Amino acid sequence: MQMPRKLPNRLFAATVLVLLLFSAPRPAHALNKDMVELQTQVQQLLDMVRNLQSTMDTRLGVVQHLAEQTADDANRVTAAVNTLQQKLNAQSDSVNGKLDTASGQVQSLNDSVDELKSRINKLDKVLQDLQTQLQSMQNASGGATAPGTTPAPAVSPAPATTQPASKPSAGIPEAANQAQQPVPGPADQGNSQAPPLQETFQSGVRDYNAAKYDVAAGEFMDVIHYYPLDDLSGSAQFYLGEIAYRHLNYADAVKSYNAVIEGFSGCPKAPAAQLRKGFALIMMNKKESGIHELRLLIQRHPQTSEAAQARTKLKSMNVPVAAR
Repeated sequence: MQMPRKLPNRLFAATVLVLLLFSAPRPAHALNKDMVELQTQVQQLLDMVRNLQSTMDTRLGVVQHLAEQTADDANRVTAAVNTLQQKLNAQSDSVNGKLDTASGQVQSLNDSVDELKSRINKLDKVLQDLQTQLQSMQNASGGATAPGTTPAPAVSPAPATTQPASKPSAGIPEAANQAQQPVPGPADQGNSQAPPLQETFQSGVRDYNAAKYDVAAGEFMDVIHYYPLDDLSGSAQFYLGEIAYRHLNYADAVKSYNAVIEGFSGCPKAPAAQLRKGFALIMMNKKESGIHELRLLIQRHPQTSEAAQARTKLKSMNVPVAAR
């Protein structure tokens, strides 16, 4: 009776044991193997990230270095351009100064030529007056000796021959002195204190070229005051404009140039006055008016050196010479 009871118990125990064996967790060595593989993969990923970071750092450093080199090159180029610009400005100022000096010298030469022409004209007039006096004296002496065929005193021819010789000798210095005397304007007729025209004007030109502008301005104003109708007054007015231009007083310079252009249109300084008026207007930021004056100068005096300077100025401003 005991044996049949023990057998079912043993079978139950065996079944429970088998169930326990199959339901037990996996061995520890399998779990460790998966963890090792996972750690290996994670480590590989970390290495790849480190390599990628290193590569990015290296490339970023190269890019930064190239950017710094580019910035340095740009700074050097900018410095070189600034230096070149300063040199060009200095050369331009030097050239402008030389042009102004040369222009002043040419103007002085033109004034000297005009003065020589004026003196030659006066000398021609003096010679014509002397020739007229000699002819009148010869006619008078011929009329006095023509009746000499009739009996006449022996001493009568002597005064006739000595008188023509004495009168021309006295007439030459008198006419020359008249040619050298200043001719005062209408407001100064009879004024014995008027300074000599040629000497005053030439003294003003010398002081202007020596940069004694205040002294030169006073001398030119004397010329304009005492000789308002003479052509040299136009030249003196032009130099007053030049003095104002050099003092950067462009408004007064334009007024003086207008006085030359409007009051002395036949003066040799009229083209130069219109040229400088155009320059002064441009310096006053009146570009359109200045361009108009330069174009008008080219139309009125196309063959002058001032017209050539006006063309050069318009080309430098990228402005057509002729109005469209």
